[in-house]
Amino acid sequence: MLKLLLRRFLFLIVTLFAVSVTVFAISELAPGDMATNVLGNTITPDQRASFNAQNGLDQPALTRYRRWMLGSDREAARLIGAPVDRFYDAENNQTGWWVGGSEGTIYRHRSEDGETILQLERDTLPDGKLGPSRIVTLGDEIWVTNDEGEEIFWGVNEDGRAAMWIRGLNQSEERLTRAGWISTAGAPSAYIPLQKGLLRGDPGISLITRQPVIDTLVPRLLNTLFLAGIAFVIIMPLALFLGVIAGLYEGRPLDRILSVGGLIATATPEFASGVFLIVIFAVWLGWFPGAVVIPPGTSIFEQPQMLILPIMTLMLVELGYVLRVTRASMSEVLRTNYIRTAVLKGLPYWQVIWRHALRNALLAPITVIMLHINWLIGGIVVVETLFGFPGLGSYVLASALNNDVFALQAATMILVVIAVVSQLLADLIYVYLNPRIRYT
Repeated sequence: MLKLLLRRFLFLIVTLFAVSVTVFAISELAPGDMATNVLGNTITPDQRASFNAQNGLDQPALTRYRRWMLGSDREAARLIGAPVDRFYDAENNQTGWWVGGSEGTIYRHRSEDGETILQLERDTLPDGKLGPSRIVTLGDEIWVTNDEGEEIFWGVNEDGRAAMWIRGLNQSEERLTRAGWISTAGAPSAYIPLQKGLLRGDPGISLITRQPVIDTLVPRLLNTLFLAGIAFVIIMPLALFLGVIAGLYEGRPLDRILSVGGLIATATPEFASGVFLIVIFAVWLGWFPGAVVIPPGTSIFEQPQMLILPIMTLMLVELGYVLRVTRASMSEVLRTNYIRTAVLKGLPYWQVIWRHALRNALLAPITVIMLHINWLIGGIVVVETLFGFPGLGSYVLASALNNDVFALQAATMILVVIAVVSQLLADLIYVYLNPRIRYT
């Protein structure tokens, strides 16, 4: 068993690496450039070049992949000569990168003419908040001469990116603000978007929201885990029970009713069954809300009645599918020779079913159940979109529609981890149900 776990763990690492390369390559080969996808096709060449530089998109693909996986904060810290870290700014309700100074002081930098560097300083307070801002003009001693003979300075700019200024080079940059595009002087000559890397739980900044992807992805994942967990706990035991009953009474009216009902539930698309449930229970009867509306600052646990219709929609699809697979597996096991032998030897019928038939009959449904865990976590896009549920499925859809590559890449990697782990659990359950199975 230990050898199996070790081999599966190594397989998980290799799979994640292969998928990460594939996902990154697909985003690279996607038609059009990322600046146009995010900002629209009306941007000017200067705006495109500025956007690519600020987000590190002008760097080689290998460099961007390394930063995405391993992070760029350590690279930036070496260039700046001081540690960098993320801090939460309660005043602006956002998290950003700063140079972490001594005695709880953090810094950012800007220049208005390419000659003088202004340092924005804030103190980190004991309650985790940031103190008021103050601006200090730095002296000439901050400039360092590089191999090309240029005087340069590395710091963190106002947007939270590591940036390099070249002294005397008063160039401008195009920045997209809420008021539109603005051109500012004293712009840096090079940028490093800061992130800790996917392996440390920080896949980067969303190109759409300009917030850390992990801050928006984790709540969506937890919502989906909660919804899928409730559906799984209800669906799977019920489906297995009804499937076993249908298999035991094969060819009888009860079997026909369960089989036909399961077929109808499976064949009906989620959007159709969801609409039927909304019309019946939300519009006609008025028992449950027809949409999941979660005001800001509230939790889905505060109004659990909003989850009833989404869970019922998931149940209709999963219940019929697992029921029919379990029924077919149970019927096949009951026709085997060892079951007939056990019955002929005089063993009680229900003892034969419980101790001999049931464990072997569950092998096929376990495969289906573990595969459907992936669907419950990441494939319920239709259900989440239909009911407006803020989950991982709708998050992936929105990221794809808005070309938010960093968010899409992170969500994809999470789904791959769930898929591989669920298959590992399936292998362990196989060994428990049938000790004759050995993985060599």
